[in-house]
Amino acid sequence: MSDQITSDEMSFLDHLEVLRWHLVRAVSAVLIAAIGSFIFKGFIFDVIIFGPKQSTFPTYRLLCKFSDKMSELIPTMFPDGAICIGQNLPPLVNLTMAGQFSAHILISLVAGLIISFPYLLWEVWRFIKPGLKVSERKYARGFVSATSFLFLSGVLFGYYVICPLSINFFLNYQVSAEVLNSPTLSTYVSLVTSVVLACGAVFELPVLVFFLTKAGILTPTMLRAYRRHAIVGALILSAVITPPDIFSQILVTIPILILYEVSIRISSIVKKRQAD
Repeated sequence: MSDQITSDEMSFLDHLEVLRWHLVRAVSAVLIAAIGSFIFKGFIFDVIIFGPKQSTFPTYRLLCKFSDKMSELIPTMFPDGAICIGQNLPPLVNLTMAGQFSAHILISLVAGLIISFPYLLWEVWRFIKPGLKVSERKYARGFVSATSFLFLSGVLFGYYVICPLSINFFLNYQVSAEVLNSPTLSTYVSLVTSVVLACGAVFELPVLVFFLTKAGILTPTMLRAYRRHAIVGALILSAVITPPDIFSQILVTIPILILYEVSIRISSIVKKRQAD
C-alpha cells in the first residue's frame, strides 16, 4: 500500500493503517525467526551461546597461539600462557525452577531479532520511502544493506571479541580463595545478550552521523574538532563494556575510533552533496 499511494494523497488514518501493517509484518518476522531459534535450541545454546565458554572457542585458540609465539620471541614480557585464556571455566548453575525455560525464551527472542534485523530495516525503509523527496531517496540509497552490515558486524565483534574476554575475566575473578565461583545461567545469558546487542548498536554510529548531518545537527568540521573528545569517550566506553585490562580496552577502542573516522568521511560526503 505504501508503494502505491503517495504521502500527499494519504490521510492521517491512512498513514496509521500503513504503519500498522508494516509493524505486523515486522513483528511476525521476529516471531517466526524466534520460533525457529526456539526449536533448534541444541545448536543455539550448545554451539552459539555456550561457545565463548569453551576452551576450543576460536578467540581463545588464537590468543593461545599468539601467547605461545610471543613467549618464544619475548619470554620476559610474555611468560608461558600469559594470555592463553578461557581454559577450565566453571560450569553454569540454574537456581530457579523456570530459569532454563526463561533463558530459552529470551535467547530465542534475541536471536529472532538479530536474524530478522535486515527485514525490519526493509519494512522501515518501505514506510518512510514514499514521504522522501527524490534527492533524499538518492542520499539514503543502500540504507538497509549498510545498516544491516554495520549491525551484524557489531554483533559478531561483540560475540567473538568482547564476550569471551568478559566471560573469562568474570568467571575467573576472585576476591578470595574462600569464595567459589558458581555463575548462574541467567547472569551468563544476560551478559552475552547485552554485550552483543550493545556492540551492534555502537556500530551504527556512521548511520546516526549520516542522519544527524542531513538534519544539520552535525558537520564534519565539528566531528574533527571533537576528535580528541571522541578518543577519550571511546576509552571510557571500552572500559565500561570490557573487563578492566588494557588489552581488552585497546581491542574495543580501535574499531570505535575507526567508526568515528568513517563517520567523519560520511559527514563530509553528505555536506558536499548538499552543497552541489
